[in-house]
Amino acid sequence: MAMTLAQQMRLLAMVDIFEPLSPGELEELAQRAPDRHLQEGETFLSPTDREERLYVLKVGQAQIYEVDPHNGKESVLSVVEAGNIFGEMALTAQRMPGVYARATKPSVLSYIGRKDLERLIFSNPEVGLRLVRRLSERLLETETRLAEFVSKDVAGRLASTIVRLGASERVLTEAGIMVSGRYTNEQLGALIGAKRVAVSRAFKLLREAGAVEVKQRRIYVRDREILERIAQGER
Repeated sequence: MAMTLAQQMRLLAMVDIFEPLSPGELEELAQRAPDRHLQEGETFLSPTDREERLYVLKVGQAQIYEVDPHNGKESVLSVVEAGNIFGEMALTAQRMPGVYARATKPSVLSYIGRKDLERLIFSNPEVGLRLVRRLSERLLETETRLAEFVSKDVAGRLASTIVRLGASERVLTEAGIMVSGRYTNEQLGALIGAKRVAVSRAFKLLREAGAVEVKQRRIYVRDREILERIAQGER
């Protein structure tokens, strides 16, 4: 079902980089950024796409992944939740060959072309500043993950990833802090560079330590202090 203009404006206003926009600017952006409704599992970005676009995930969840050209194996690069942007690297002339994106839930997506984004930044420089900060955060996150591959074991990498997911996808429940996204061990393994069996063993260690619990593919943080200690390599 198509959204009303007011609904589109409300969802855009929830995205961090668009918070400085006035109602008039939000209305213009909503009219220029068409919605695309996606089914679960639908791929909407592939290496053949050459458009320079900033994607805005309004509803649902998306997975950014790459495919090894030699064996066809998929590796998850990131999981995007509603209210976030992605694809900003293409706007800096940085190409990522082999990268795909697909909806992991029924989703609603908008995209903003390079010229429209540049026009928006010129009229409201705060948008550009926030976009630069977002790029810096993504770069730091990538560097952190690369460092963890070298310095931490599977349990430590899993604990670090859950800490980050708990910060970005935090939902408070009676059972504790819950990560809103649903992740399979295979998806988490792709994120931390480990096989599914190794992720299962790491989860067992985290559960026995009292750090986390998993119910219906939902991760609950039982003791953040213990989880952070394991993330730092302590046992």
